[in-house]
Amino acid sequence: MSIKVRMSPFLSKYANNQRIVEVNGDTVRECLKHVEEQLSKIRLFEKDGRLLSYLSIYVNGEITSPKELDRPVKDGDELFMMLMIGGG
Repeated sequence: MSIKVRMSPFLSKYANNQRIVEVNGDTVRECLKHVEEQLSKIRLFEKDGRLLSYLSIYVNGEITSPKELDRPVKDGDELFMMLMIGGG
């Protein structure tokens, strides 16, 4: 099953400037784990397995909460990863 994972421009610099990575997986979590395996400079999870708190994940344009990482994905779905950056 092929899932496209798009990255914000900021994250893509840690992915050899790739904006899209294709991975396999049955859930959002599995897909993100495969991104980590493919791109050694990107870390998406805490040591205890929780998604990094400053990372937003969208599935087919719909935001996904960290509690929904076991949400199933299907062939052709697209994930988008974006850092939540604040300032003031």
